[in-house]
Amino acid sequence: MASTTSAPLLEISGYGEEEEKKKGGFWNKVLDVEEAKTQVMFSVPMILTNLSYYCITLVSVMFAGHLGELELASATLANSWAMVTGFALMTGLSGALETFCGQAYGAKSYRMLGIYLQSSVITTIFFSIIVSFIWFYSEPILLLLQQQPQVAKMTTVYMRHLIPGIFAYAVLQCLLRFLQTQTVVIPLVICAIVPLIIEFGLSYVLVYYTVLGFKGAALSAALCLWISVIMLGLYVNYSEKFKYTWEGLSMECFQHVLPGMKLAIPSALMVCLEYWAFELLVLLAGLMPNSETSTSLIAMCVNTQAMSFMITYGFSAAVSTRVSNELGAGNGDRAKNAVAVTLKLSIFLALVFVLSLLFGHNIWASAFSNSPTIKKEFASITPFLAISVFFDSAQGVLSGVSRGCGWQDLAAWTNLIAFYVIGMPIAILVAFKAHLYARGLWIGLICGLFFQAFTLLIITLRTNWTKLELSVNRDREETVVV
Repeated sequence: MASTTSAPLLEISGYGEEEEKKKGGFWNKVLDVEEAKTQVMFSVPMILTNLSYYCITLVSVMFAGHLGELELASATLANSWAMVTGFALMTGLSGALETFCGQAYGAKSYRMLGIYLQSSVITTIFFSIIVSFIWFYSEPILLLLQQQPQVAKMTTVYMRHLIPGIFAYAVLQCLLRFLQTQTVVIPLVICAIVPLIIEFGLSYVLVYYTVLGFKGAALSAALCLWISVIMLGLYVNYSEKFKYTWEGLSMECFQHVLPGMKLAIPSALMVCLEYWAFELLVLLAGLMPNSETSTSLIAMCVNTQAMSFMITYGFSAAVSTRVSNELGAGNGDRAKNAVAVTLKLSIFLALVFVLSLLFGHNIWASAFSNSPTIKKEFASITPFLAISVFFDSAQGVLSGVSRGCGWQDLAAWTNLIAFYVIGMPIAILVAFKAHLYARGLWIGLICGLFFQAFTLLIITLRTNWTKLELSVNRDREETVVV
C-alpha cells in the first residue's frame, strides 16, 4: 500500500539521460537544469514561510515600539533574547527530523514519519518547559548582562507574555520539518502568511484597544503562532496526502525520544552556536569607546546578514530534503548531484545580493538610520559584510547537507571551533588591540565563517556517496537510516 505513494522530489524527469542533456544545451553542461528547477520551486515557498514567521514576532515589536522609547528598547531586546534562548533552540532540535523523516520518506518507510514527528514534539516540548522558566526569570540574567534596570524589567514582562509562543513554535517547527521532507511546501506558505496578516490586526487591537497595552504585543505573537500550529495540525490530520505518513497518535513514539536526541541535541548546538556568535558581536560592540554608534552599526550588519540568510535557508532546506530523500532511496549519485546544483545556485544568489549591497548600501542604511555618521560607517564596513554574506551562503547550504546526511555532530563541533576558537578571539584581538573596532569584529566573524564553510566543504567533498548509498540499501528495513 505504501508503494502507491509517490515521492515528488525523487522523481526528476530525465535524470541521467543523454537525450535530456542534449535538450538542455549549454546550460545543462554548467548546471543540471531539471534539478535546479526542482530546487527553486521548493526553495521559494520555504523562503516565504521563513520570512513570514520571522515577521510575526517583528510586527509585535513594531507595535510595542510605538508606545515609547522604553517600550521599543525592551521589545527589541526581548525579541533578540527570545531568538537566542528559545526560537533558535527549537529550530535546531527539530532539525533532526530533516534526517529521520527525509531518509524514511526516501526509503518508503512512510509510517515512521508520523512516529518521528511525535517523538520530536515530545523532545521540543520538554525543552520548551526549561526555556519558559528562563524567560519567566529573565530580569536577573539581563541585569547580569549589564542591561539597564528599567529595560530589563520591561523586557521580562514582555517575555512572560510570550511564553505560550515558545510551545507553539516548538510544535510548529516539527510540523514544518514533517511537511518539508515530503516536499509539501505550498500549505506551509498559506499557514504562515494567514497568521501574519492576522498578527497586524490582533496586535493593533490588543496594544491600543485593551488594557494589555505593551503586554498585548507579546501575547498577539504567541496567539498567531498557535493559529499557525492549529492550521497545520488540522491539515495534516485530515488531508489524504498524509494517510500513509500520519496514522494518528502512537505510544511507539516514546521509544524514539532518546535515540532522536542523539541527533536533536547536536542539531540544536549547531544552530545555537552560530546565533549566539552574532549576538555576542552586538554585546562586544557595546564595550567600545563610541558604543552607541558601534552597537547600531553591528546590529545593522547582523540584521542584513539575517536577511540574506533567509534566502539561503530556502536552499538549505531544499538540499537537506533532496539529500535525505535520495539517500533513503539508495541514490547516492543523485544526492551528490543535488549538492552540486544547490551550491551553484546559492553562490549565484549570494553574488546578486552582494552586488546589490555594494551598490545600494546607502539606500539600505537609510532604512535603519538617517544619521550621516552611521551611513558613513556602514559604507566602510560594507565590503567586509559582502564577504561574510558570501561565506554564510555557502555554509548555509553545506549545513543543509549535514542535516540531510545526519552529520549534525560534525557540524556542531565545526561551529564551536569556527566561532569560539577562531572567530571570536580574532574579533576581540583585531577590534580592541588593533583598534579597528566594528570592522575588527566583522573581520573575526569572516574568519569564523570561512573556517566553517571550508571545513563543511571538505567533509562534503570527501564523502563517499556510493558507500552511503550501499549503507542505506543494506539497512533499508531499519527505521533509522543515518
